[in-house]
Amino acid sequence: MLLDCVQIETADNPRFSVIWLHGLGADGNDFGPIVPELVAKDWPSIRFIFPHAPKRPITINGGMSMRAWYDISGMEIANKQDEAGIRASMIHLDALIARENARGIASSRIFLAGFSQGAAMVLSGGLRHTEALAGIIALSGYLPLDKQLAEERSAANAKVPLFIAHGSMDPVVPQALGMLSRDFLRGLGYPVEWHSYPMAHQVCAEEIADLRRWIGERLTTIAE
Repeated sequence: MLLDCVQIETADNPRFSVIWLHGLGADGNDFGPIVPELVAKDWPSIRFIFPHAPKRPITINGGMSMRAWYDISGMEIANKQDEAGIRASMIHLDALIARENARGIASSRIFLAGFSQGAAMVLSGGLRHTEALAGIIALSGYLPLDKQLAEERSAANAKVPLFIAHGSMDPVVPQALGMLSRDFLRGLGYPVEWHSYPMAHQVCAEEIADLRRWIGERLTTIAE
């Protein structure tokens, strides 16, 4: 079943799509306000898709039900990973990409973006996606199921551009965990652009400016 989404189109007849996944306990409305700050006036029309994750009980929050891409069982978020939940959310992500394909946007014109748990999902799902993507943006996240990735990753996305950014004072997803994922992905040959900012578990203006430049460069290099 296709997830409910918030959608924002920067102009008519979008030529690119950005599928942006929110973090634990948030929803698809969380990053909609970033669009006017992020998009440059000379960019082609883009459809931004902000899906709402399913609601599920979260162990670390006493079993409280909230929107989440997978369960978190403890403070050591990279341990005891909810592989079943992660893989179920990969299926949701693939379905969202397929809908964009059906609406005329090739995978090569689709960016995947995510914050925190959403960043974990776009890395794990995007690198396994069978058709080449335009790029993957992971903010304040990490790579789950890393040991399986070496065997399961898609050849089509072996060189997909990655923008990975983190706050140096992040108390939720420690920057050290993000750096481990960065180094692991570089070791597999992925072109990673890494940024660190003096902030906590959040997004800052400098980060948005760096991301605007990075996306703009990708847009100009994608063939007509």
